[in-house]
Amino acid sequence: MTSVLRAAAPIALLTDFGQSDWYVAALKAVLLSQAPYAALVDITHEVPPGDVARAAFVLGRVHESFPLGSVFVAVVDPGVGTARRPIAVAAGGRLYTGPDNGILACALDLVGAEAREISDAALFAGASPTFHGRDVFAPVAARLATGGAKAFAAVGPVIDFPVRPLSPAPRAAAGDLATRVAHVDHFGNAITQLDSRAFGVWLAGRDPAEIVFKAHGAGGTLVTVIPGLARTYGDGQDPIALIGSSGLIELAVPGGHAALQLGLAPGDVIEIHYGTETES
Repeated sequence: MTSVLRAAAPIALLTDFGQSDWYVAALKAVLLSQAPYAALVDITHEVPPGDVARAAFVLGRVHESFPLGSVFVAVVDPGVGTARRPIAVAAGGRLYTGPDNGILACALDLVGAEAREISDAALFAGASPTFHGRDVFAPVAARLATGGAKAFAAVGPVIDFPVRPLSPAPRAAAGDLATRVAHVDHFGNAITQLDSRAFGVWLAGRDPAEIVFKAHGAGGTLVTVIPGLARTYGDGQDPIALIGSSGLIELAVPGGHAALQLGLAPGDVIEIHYGTETES
């Protein structure tokens, strides 16, 4: 008997489940059972527990690199089992599913994005109130991977105001610029919210060598002053600022862990000045 190959879109997974328990395997077991020909890609399962903003940031860095038609399962869900809505989003030629808590902001911010509330009563009837990743989002993702736009339209009713996280944009004042650390990566680089386009608009053709970065750690304490803009991580031995592969401004220590050495964490303020003034 010849089996019929059912085409399925790639499914990318992002959670805070970690790797020491069975939760990721349980999620994948459902996907492999219901969409057996889908390629499963792990974005990460090491988001700090409950850190929705970090998960949204990570998803935003990578989702548009995936081929059109890809499906994303993003589950960092401290409100699992409560009144928070489970949703699916269609945006930019890709499909997303996860809790309505801001984790899917990168998709919702795309032009033409559409969000639907997952409303399959039978699905919820058999779902654990503490593991919607396995029992709700994985089955819906499998349907989306095998059914595409038609499956998305059957997910449930359109919702007009899905949740978006509160994430202060970089601000300019008196000719200066300020942003915040959004993420510390595996190498210890402190990646900010400031993208190269906004930075270029502020710089307006001026000499990058004349920029001064001031990083403030816990309590607003000035922890380092960095002159100029480096090109690569190997430029010098002191703390440097550069535009990383994500297109965002980063602070790094060549050969070291910038966040630990400088005492930086997500939320810390980075001021950017033009000129040689370095006093606090």
